[in-house]
Amino acid sequence: MQLCVHAIGDRGNRITLDLFEAMFENEPLPSKLRWRVEHAQHLHPEDIPRFSELGVIAAMQAVHCTSDAPFVIKRLGERRASEGAYAWRSLLDAGAVVTNGTDAPVEDVDPLNSFYASVTRKRPGEEEPFMPHQKISREEALYSYTMANAFAGFEENIKGSLTPGKLADLVILDNNLLTCDDEAILDTRVEYTIVGGKIAYQRE
Repeated sequence: MQLCVHAIGDRGNRITLDLFEAMFENEPLPSKLRWRVEHAQHLHPEDIPRFSELGVIAAMQAVHCTSDAPFVIKRLGERRASEGAYAWRSLLDAGAVVTNGTDAPVEDVDPLNSFYASVTRKRPGEEEPFMPHQKISREEALYSYTMANAFAGFEENIKGSLTPGKLADLVILDNNLLTCDDEAILDTRVEYTIVGGKIAYQRE
């Protein structure tokens, strides 16, 4: 059974990782279990490399970062916010698999808002990014929403990339998210949504 445990806070994440590690002691290939920590927010720096070492997936929701930004430093302090709050860059650099989502209905289901948060660490309409040293590249953000999510769901052989033989699940946008200006991400519109090779949505 694949465990997906919600954890926010350095203690909560450490307890979760400790429990996972204890369960993995008798498992010859624990990374094949693909256990996940949902949110994986507000980590102690010492626990960041443990995600990769244990083969645990960090299932983030990037838009939480920008939604929470106004009060994070007030509650955690500058140092803890800088070292472990929404630490996607550090997790990726340590070799962890980082997935992306929106945590709907807590946040709006629109993935473009979360993509924008991933690569800018800014709230729409604001200039000041939150801990910009933790932002990720456009390519990494796209991967977190596609191949990483497919991997986390044991579906990388049928989903996650535009590859012959896989399901034709895709969207066609009116903008190139990899090359457009930051602010243009939020103005991007979906032209088509295709599921299993069939058009499920077409913008009029």
